[in-house]
Amino acid sequence: MKLKISHVNIYCYERPVELTNHQLMLRPVESHGLRICTEKLEIYPAHNVSWKHDVFNNSVAQVYFTGKTEELRITSEYTVEQFNINPFNFSLDLYANLLPFDYQGEDLIDLAPFLIRQYPADQAVLDEWLGPRLEPNGKTETLPFLLALNEHIASHFNYGRREEPGVQSPAQTLALGSGTCRDFALLLMEAARHLGLAARFVSGYLCSSDNEAVDIAANATHAWAEIYLPGAGWKGFDPTSGILAASLHVPVATTRNPEQATPIRGSYLGDAKLFKEMRVCIEAHIIES
Repeated sequence: MKLKISHVNIYCYERPVELTNHQLMLRPVESHGLRICTEKLEIYPAHNVSWKHDVFNNSVAQVYFTGKTEELRITSEYTVEQFNINPFNFSLDLYANLLPFDYQGEDLIDLAPFLIRQYPADQAVLDEWLGPRLEPNGKTETLPFLLALNEHIASHFNYGRREEPGVQSPAQTLALGSGTCRDFALLLMEAARHLGLAARFVSGYLCSSDNEAVDIAANATHAWAEIYLPGAGWKGFDPTSGILAASLHVPVATTRNPEQATPIRGSYLGDAKLFKEMRVCIEAHIIES
């Protein structure tokens, strides 16, 4: 399956301003499941660009501007080939079939940062929420449980876009019964970590389709969670649409927490009142299957 993603960001100012260095995470993550066919990154005004891989191996464009401007325009376009058509094409290692389990060998060392809870103060609230969903004998089937939890968030919480930066804590999302895709991803991550599972945050795009449940968050930046399952590796769970991440999901960044996955990071020098407006246009859709 081939997908096309176009992402345009325009920032306007009252008068010419000096832009600070910007960091862009807009390039899809290539893997055995996804290949970039064509790519274009256009930036105005005059600038220099260098690329790096961050500590999570995400591609980051570092942009250094050479003059003042009344407008910053960033356009990224990618055509990708997606091979992750069947997300259930895996089998778990025997010891990971039931919860709880402990990671074995070097996995435990390598996964340690992704096991640390970001909101330890929410432990009691997560206990109360997860408790009725776990088997009373202490042994719960891993994959059915995670799939059911993923679907439960999608069907029982109200989704709404929020332009303000930042995320809600798991306790806030549970109390409100609503949130954005990044709030739901964080809730699932913290629930997984609460159960001793390594989890990480994924930022990217969800391409439009004929599935109404999926299209609720399509044609926008999107977020979901990945959980490390022995035998399967990192598996994507999208609690906004209640499905496993598959052919319509295009990851751009994977990080330990949501704040590290900001697609465009930078500012300008001067009074905050100089900022006039921001316009964003994202199109993500199938072009060939």
